[in-house]
Amino acid sequence: MTIWKQSFDLSQANAMMKNTIGDTLGLLITEIGPDYVVGTMPVDKRTHQPMGILHGGASVVLAESLGSFAANLACDVGMACVGLDINANHIRSVRSGLVTGVARAVHVGRRTQVWEIRIADDADKTVCVSRLTMAVIDAV
Repeated sequence: MTIWKQSFDLSQANAMMKNTIGDTLGLLITEIGPDYVVGTMPVDKRTHQPMGILHGGASVVLAESLGSFAANLACDVGMACVGLDINANHIRSVRSGLVTGVARAVHVGRRTQVWEIRIADDADKTVCVSRLTMAVIDAV
C-alpha cells in the first residue's frame, strides 16, 4: 500500500530539478517506491570539498531534495511541505563514484512530517544519515 497522495512519474520528478541546485549537482531521482524515494548524486568536482572528498553540504542537498520531494508526494492536494529542520551525521568519506539516498517516512502528520534519509556509496556503505522535519502548509 502506498503512502503517496500525489502522483508523479520519474520524468516529471526529474524535470522539476531543472535550473535548481539539484540540477547543478547532477542529482537524479531514480525510484519512487510505495513508501520511499531513491535518488543519486555523482561525487566529482561539483560535489567535492577542498580535500577532494564529498562535501557534507552536498550530502545535505541530496537528503533535503529527496525528503522534500517525498514529503510533497505524501501531503494532501492543496497542501505543500517546506523544510523546518535538517541534521546530518557524516559517517564515511567518498572520493568518487555515485552516492545513493533513500528517503523514508518516520512520521507523516497533518501539520508536520519527519523523514530519514540514508546516503550510501557504491558499495552500499553508509556515508550519511540525515533527518528532515517538514512543515505542512497551504499551497500557495
